[in-house]
Amino acid sequence: MSQAKIETLSSVVLTPLDEVRSALLVLSFSLLTALSAQVAVPLPFTPVPMTGQTFAVLLTGALLGSRLGALAMIAYLAEGAAGLPVFQSGHGGIHYLLLSPTSGYLLSYPAAAFVTGWLAERGWDRRFLSAVAALALGNALILLCGWSWFAVWSGSPAQAFSLSVAPFVVGDAAKITLAAAALPLAWSALGRRKAEG
Repeated sequence: MSQAKIETLSSVVLTPLDEVRSALLVLSFSLLTALSAQVAVPLPFTPVPMTGQTFAVLLTGALLGSRLGALAMIAYLAEGAAGLPVFQSGHGGIHYLLLSPTSGYLLSYPAAAFVTGWLAERGWDRRFLSAVAALALGNALILLCGWSWFAVWSGSPAQAFSLSVAPFVVGDAAKITLAAAALPLAWSALGRRKAEG
C-alpha cells in the first residue's frame, strides 16, 4: 500500500527543501510570529490583548508543515525565554513565558502549529472548507490552552472563559476565514504556474 506524498506550500515552492532552507524558514517564521505579536490591541476588561500571533502560528503550520511549523514556534518561544522582546508589546523573559496571563496561549503554539501543519500535509489546506477545519482545530487548541491556564491564573474557569476566550472568537473566525481563503488560492496559482512552465 503506497503512502501519500506529504507536501506543503513551502516544500513545493522551495524544492529541494534542504537543511539550510529549512533552518531559514524556521527562523523567518519565528520572526514573523514575533512581528505579529507587536500588533497588539489592549482590551480594557482583560489582561489578554488582541494580537496577530494566532494568525501567524496557524499560517506557519499550514505553510511549513507539522515538523518545521512546530520548530518555528519552539524557536519563537526560546527567543522570548532568552529575554528577546518578541512577545506581545515587546515583552520577553522566562517569567513572562511561564507566569503571565497569556502563558497558556504561548505554550500551545508548537502544538497548534504541529496539528495545523499535519493536516495541511494531508491536503486539508487545498480546499476552503477543509482549510477552515484545519485552522479552526489549531485555533481551538490555542484557545483551550489559553483558557485552561487563565482559569488557574484567575481561579475561576467561568471568568477565565469570559476574559480569555469569548472576546476573541469573532476575530479568530475572521483570521481563519482569511487564511482558509488564501491557502487554496495559493495552491491553485502554483498549479497554474507548473502547468505553464
